[in-house]
Order: sequence, then structure tokens, then C-alpha cells
Amino acid sequence: MQYPIAIEWGNETTAVGIHIPDIPGAVTAGDTFEEAYNAAVEVAHIMLEEQVTAGHPVPMPTSAKRHHDHPDYAGMGWGMLEIDIAPYLGKTEKVNVTLPGFVIQRIDRYVRDHNIKSRSSFLADAALEKLTRL
Repeated sequence: MQYPIAIEWGNETTAVGIHIPDIPGAVTAGDTFEEAYNAAVEVAHIMLEEQVTAGHPVPMPTSAKRHHDHPDYAGMGWGMLEIDIAPYLGKTEKVNVTLPGFVIQRIDRYVRDHNIKSRSSFLADAALEKLTRL
């Protein structure tokens, strides 16, 4: 899933900060954008694990536009953070799905080109994205 991130650009004396508005408590920083981004991936997993352990549902991503005008993020840049939330959604179940060959080929190409773990991960993410828009 892609979560919007608010980026607080640092300078020579301050770190680059990253906030993940849709994941409570997910804030981190690093000396460079790359360090902050990698730390954001780590803190996202930590906070998602805490949510699930506390019995709360996995927070689904919303659009950056939803957060853009919030005063906490005034003047920040925006980006997206790819997080595999499958480990936090519970036990997996096997299903049999029938799709046209053309669709399967497109899915497999997308999975390969975007370094996604599997076809199943892609389909689960696509379904969750569709369900969060309801």
C-alpha cells in the first residue's frame, strides 16, 4: 500500500523529517532524505505492529490531499511510501480466482517491473485500495 508522507526538508543544521499522517505516531528523521525515508519504512512497520498488537485495525492510507491543508503539515513537501501491510492483516487464506489471460499477463508484468513480492500481494493491495475508496 502507498501511504502519503509529509516531508520536512532539513538544512545544514536540521534533519529531514518525515511524517506518515495515516499511521498514528509514525514520525522520524534522518540526516539525508534517503536516511529519513528508510527510517520511515522502519517506523511504519513498528507502529503498524503496535496497532495490531493493541487490537486496533490496520490504518488504511488516504490521499495526501486529505492532509495537505492540515496546519501540522504546512509548508511540507509530499511523497509516497510503499508499505507491505499483509503481515498485519491476519492469517492468509487460499482462494481460487479466474481471470482473463491478458489481465494475468499485465499483473505479472507490473509485479515484476515494480518489484512487488507476488501476484497475491498485488491483488490484495489492489482490493484494499478499492475497498478504502468506498
